[in-house]
Parts: sequence; structure tokens; C-alpha cells
Amino acid sequence: MSHTTLDHPTDDRAQQAIGQIAVNLPGSTAVFRRLKLDFCCGGHVALQAACAAKGLPLDTVLAELAQLDRPAAQAAPQAPGAMIDHILERYHAVHREQLPELIRMARRVEAVHRDSPDVPVGLAAHLEAMEAELLEHMEKEEAVLFPMLKAGGTPMVRHPIAVMRDEHTRHGEQLERLMALSRDATPPAGACNTWRALYAGIAQLSDDLINHIHLENNLLFPQFEPEAAACCP
Repeated sequence: MSHTTLDHPTDDRAQQAIGQIAVNLPGSTAVFRRLKLDFCCGGHVALQAACAAKGLPLDTVLAELAQLDRPAAQAAPQAPGAMIDHILERYHAVHREQLPELIRMARRVEAVHRDSPDVPVGLAAHLEAMEAELLEHMEKEEAVLFPMLKAGGTPMVRHPIAVMRDEHTRHGEQLERLMALSRDATPPAGACNTWRALYAGIAQLSDDLINHIHLENNLLFPQFEPEAAACCP
């Protein structure tokens, strides 16, 4: 599954409605909320006009939004140390940004649309559980496994790698539940901008977490599992 990103230059983005940006650019809702730009009910207003009305510097807002333009997948360095640095910047840091905003929006959608038959009951709680487990997982990698790998690894490194692989399997199960709750990140007809932005963010989280796990399981860890690699033709 691929999330939608804006391919237009920043000049085009300035003329776009902030509600459309919120839907097309996961993470932008946190920027708009901090700047008190209404992307839901007032989402029909162009970004340039909305910034002018609030006295906000358009160039600064555009630059902050541009930092959110992330491809679903990026070529990763092959050397373990450089690959780990890439993982930390592209995935660990991004997950820490993604999940709190998704949780906030999910709570909002569940509260405001509680009478809708399409409301994703339990979505916020599931995202909170995912966040807790993912944060703990990433902290273990950062404190224990990654320093070991950067130091060249030892025969003992196979144990923490096995633990991380098991936890990755658990993350995959959580993703399946997440997509079931959100109907494969497909908002219902007539959904508000917050609901649509929430599901766009969930689609991006899914893409990112899948690519993150693939990079570790299939490209990083095998460099430190010579016996496992040798037994596979």
C-alpha cells in the first residue's frame, strides 16, 4: 500500500486548500494544529490566505511542510553503521513523530463521529498499544543491539537479533489489526478532513513500518547471521 504525497512545488502548495494538504501530506495536521490553522471545518481556505489571516510567515510554514515530504522507501546504505544511522533517522525518529498525532486524530474521530456506523471503535486504543510496544522495541535496539552491531558484532549478537525478529512479527500482527480497524485505511464517503488525514497517516505508518522491518530483517540482521545465511541456498 502506498500513501499519497504532494509532488507540486511549494508555490503550488501555497495555493492549495489546507484541508487538502492535511489529507495528502501525513504529519501536516500536527503543524496546522500547532499554528492554529483550521484544516477541518475551515479546510477550504488556501494555505497562503490562511497564513496571511493569522500573520504567519508563509515561507516558514512551507519549509516546515516540505520536511514532511518523504518517499515511502529510500535506498539504504549497505554498510551496517551507515544503515543503522539511516534506520534511526528515517524510521525510528519518524515513528516517534507519527504515532502521537495519529492517536490524537483517532480519539477525535471516535468522539466526534461516535454515532456513525463507520466509526473505527477502538482505533485510538490500538494505536496507543502499538506506540507503547514500538517505543520499547526501538529503545532496546538503540541501547543494546545497534551499538553491538556498530562495534562489529559478536557470536552473542544472535540472541538479541532473534528477540527483535520475534517482536517484528508482533508488529506485523498489530499492523494487520490496524488495517482491519481502518478498513485498509479507506475513509467512508463524506468523511471529514480529520478522518481522511488520519487514514492517510495510517497508510504512511503502514508503509514505513513494513519498509523498516524489511530493512532490518532482510538487509541488516543477515550480515551478522553467517550460519543462518549459509544454510539457505
